Amino acid sequence: NQARPPTPPSLSLSLSLSLALSLSLSLCLSALIMKGHSKAVGFESSDPNFSVRPDGSVYTEQEVANLSEPIQFMVTARGGHDPHIWETTVKLAPEPDMIARAWDSNPRVIKFPRKHQKSSSANGLRRQKRDWVIPPINVPENSRGPFPQMLVRIRSDQDLEKGIRYSITGAGADQPPIDVYNIDPVHGKMFVTRPLDREERASYHLRAHAVDMNGNKVESPIDLYIYVIDMNDNRPEFQNQVYNGSVAEGSKPGTLVMQVTANDSDDDTTANGMVRYRILSQTPHMPIPNMFTINSETGDIFTMAAGLDREKVSQYIIIVQATDMEGNLNFGLSNTATALISVTDINDNPPELTARTFSGEVPENRVNVVVANLTVIDRDQPHSPNWAAQYRIASGDPQGHFLIRTNPVNNDGMVTVVKPVDYEQNRAFMLTVIVSNKAPLASGIQSSLQSSAGVTISVQDINESPVFPTNPKSIRFEEGVPAGTTLTVFAAQDPDLFIQQTVRYSKLSDPANWLRINRTNGQITTMAVLDRESVYVRNNIYEATFLAADNGSPPASGTGTLQIHLIDVNDNAPVMMPKEAQVCERANPRSKVNITASDADADPHVGPFVFELPSYPPSVRRNWTVSRISGDYAQLRLRIPYLDAEVYDVPIIVSDSGNPPLSNRSIIKVKVCPCDDNGDCTTTGAVAAAGLGTGAIIAILICIIILLILVLVFVMWMKRREKERQSKPLLIDPEDDVRDNILKYDEEGGGEEDQDYDLSQLQQPESVEHIISKPVGVRRVDERPIIAESQYPVRHSLPHPGDIGDFINDGLRAADNDPTAPPYDSLLVFDYEGSGSTAGSVSSLNSSSSGDQDYDYLNDWGPRFKKLADLYGGGDDD
Repeated sequence: NQARPPTPPSLSLSLSLSLALSLSLSLCLSALIMKGHSKAVGFESSDPNFSVRPDGSVYTEQEVANLSEPIQFMVTARGGHDPHIWETTVKLAPEPDMIARAWDSNPRVIKFPRKHQKSSSANGLRRQKRDWVIPPINVPENSRGPFPQMLVRIRSDQDLEKGIRYSITGAGADQPPIDVYNIDPVHGKMFVTRPLDREERASYHLRAHAVDMNGNKVESPIDLYIYVIDMNDNRPEFQNQVYNGSVAEGSKPGTLVMQVTANDSDDDTTANGMVRYRILSQTPHMPIPNMFTINSETGDIFTMAAGLDREKVSQYIIIVQATDMEGNLNFGLSNTATALISVTDINDNPPELTARTFSGEVPENRVNVVVANLTVIDRDQPHSPNWAAQYRIASGDPQGHFLIRTNPVNNDGMVTVVKPVDYEQNRAFMLTVIVSNKAPLASGIQSSLQSSAGVTISVQDINESPVFPTNPKSIRFEEGVPAGTTLTVFAAQDPDLFIQQTVRYSKLSDPANWLRINRTNGQITTMAVLDRESVYVRNNIYEATFLAADNGSPPASGTGTLQIHLIDVNDNAPVMMPKEAQVCERANPRSKVNITASDADADPHVGPFVFELPSYPPSVRRNWTVSRISGDYAQLRLRIPYLDAEVYDVPIIVSDSGNPPLSNRSIIKVKVCPCDDNGDCTTTGAVAAAGLGTGAIIAILICIIILLILVLVFVMWMKRREKERQSKPLLIDPEDDVRDNILKYDEEGGGEEDQDYDLSQLQQPESVEHIISKPVGVRRVDERPIIAESQYPVRHSLPHPGDIGDFINDGLRAADNDPTAPPYDSLLVFDYEGSGSTAGSVSSLNSSSSGDQDYDYLNDWGPRFKKLADLYGGGDDD
């Protein structure tokens, strides 16, 4: 009476099937026996290998010892008069040890699912039966065959009624990899054709098809899933054959050292791909054979015991084994790798000096000398901060005479003198030295008692140089002191207090040779007058250098410098500047000369200066006047309105401001000259001022006029000559000969052989023998024939006085009337000029032409042919 049928239960059962035993399964279907429906219930299994009895028990229809994969099928339940249908899924899981043997059993038959429809209620609702779920097909890899080997049989319920053809598609059938699987098209048996490799491909998805003889689809395609069952056919492979790791010495147990990793290509979800690690061996076995352990699952290597000491064992060699099948040595496959574990150094060994005392000696006054060598032992890693030693002087050197440097090669300490020692003050030093590492000691390590030692350094006495107490020594004296004056005593002291020695003095440098030194006591006296204005004095100071030497063995000497500060006195008269000047002959504001003076003395013996004109000669004060501008400058100007242009020597007396003052009479040459509006001397005035007389100036002007006239006459003559050249009808001057011009400018453009020719062949022959010896038929137009023939015009030795055009035309007419003339004009007229000429043939000339030629084209040949164009160009003269 319910409006909707109850939801069918979904039951999933997982069963373990035993070999060669029948399966009896009781399904608890109490939910199917609904209230008011206590009548019998019918069950139907979708797998023909299994059946369900009315009481819900599941039985196998045949042996299931060949079961190699989980089985899944549908169970349908129907009531006696109830139109409702219930369904559930049954999953049967085989025992693990049956998988490998299930392949040998007979394959099952897979039928195409059929669809049924039942009336669900009186209102016409219909319920469609679900499609069967085809369980996957499991195939173990690396099967030995024989091949092809049958997997399953595909069957349609309609194969009894009509002819059915079966086929499969997908990767492994008609898609790459091709032909791994095939099917018997008639009986529907599907085969695998070769061994499978799970590591290459773990699963295949195929589709089975059923068509009739005409190719029409009979059944809907069904999906076939084929899984390749993994076999343990791959060994674990280490990523590296050699692993490098490190661990610090003194590490505690459980310290991670390194990790090794191995990969297995088999299925890592099964025992075939589950790798386990173990240590096979350790070399060396110190301090115990099992210093390290390994995590069997991760490959992490840890320290297992204390006692790692780099100074005893610096490296361990560990052989690690990786085994699959979860480390089962009986069934698993194994591989090995090497782990190199380096024990790194820590500063657990303090440096130790090899002796309790060291000694050395040093000469006095020497620096950068190694006076003692301290040796040390350190067992830590050489040339590391844990090994490198550093030294410190704890006591015995308050003034810092010594420094200890570390030798980077052998770690020794080199005691070096960095500040000179004096035997007269310290004859020996007792040093306390402490040595340590650059890196601090590791925790828990105590400093060694041998990390300190005493160093005794003896000082050797040597002959020291005499020393001037004050160097340089400065004294002050006025310049001009006479020779023989005692300036000072410049004596030196001998530092060698314990040796009696004599010091002698000598002069090293005295640029002006003014000084003398007493050899015994160092007294300095003058040999000449000291002059502050000397070139050897710089900034009022004169320097001289002296030598003090003892008589020790070997002798020693020292130098001292004496600086004499010279006090200035007024011993130099001033000198006027400039020495020359010029002014205008007429007095004007610009006609003046600025004058000043220079004095070699120093202040206050210099300016202000006094400038004045002497009273003699009287013309000086009559013509000139001096006016003061400032303390150092004055102006000289004309006193009268006009002064003749000339050079005048004007004396001027200049006095300085010394006490007493010094004066100097200086001459200034003043050029008086006529000036222009700007106050500058004109050219004539400058010449006159230079000292030329009036007659000389007139002579110079006459010469200039004559030169200008000559230039003008020459220009007029050249113009007239050019005009005559343009007006004459013929070329009279041999320099103007056209042929010479052509030869000069090389306008013919001939070849290289044309440059080597004999000009004499172009001239008029002078003898008959020359004509007779000439080959027949080769003549020039100006040759005289020796037989009766056409008369050629005769060329005169001088240039032809007539028109050269007529001369050429006469030659052409004679050649036309000469029966002995060759048929070509080049040899007849122009003779042989040499082979290879770039000039073209002139045989195209119209030799029979009798009219006048047109020479206007000469105007287009440039300026070199301008004369020819003017002579023979167009015009009435033609």
